[in-house]
Amino acid sequence: MQEHEKLFKDFLKAKGLKLTLPRRVILDTIFTYHQHFNVDALYDVIRKDHQNVSRATIYRTMPLLVESGLIKQSLRCQSKDHYEHIYGHSDHLHFLCIKCGNIIEVESKEIEKTLKKLAATKNFDISDYNLGAKGVCESCQKKIL
Repeated sequence: MQEHEKLFKDFLKAKGLKLTLPRRVILDTIFTYHQHFNVDALYDVIRKDHQNVSRATIYRTMPLLVESGLIKQSLRCQSKDHYEHIYGHSDHLHFLCIKCGNIIEVESKEIEKTLKKLAATKNFDISDYNLGAKGVCESCQKKIL
């Protein structure tokens, strides 16, 4: 059993729930899918090998995964929530292309320092952040020219 699976199993047990086969499939798919995803994309990937996992089960499992700290909602694009697995990953921000929907992850120590300084001025302890910027990616800019 991988560490993220054990953490989720323990989290569910504390809530009086079980790590069912569909939940395990969802979790394993997320942790092998190294991209941002929405529920529809995740469902499409899962359905290829596991027809017994319903879209409703995925929707019900997502809040549990968020609450467990294994994934987070990273941004909203084209009226859909996008998620990413965060366990074992550092905080970062996102650039979202408004033309093609591409999401670019950017790690920035300068932004982290600035956030910490701003938080300190308000005596605020940051536990997590979710920053994003919308614009046009390099590839789409070239298509415009």
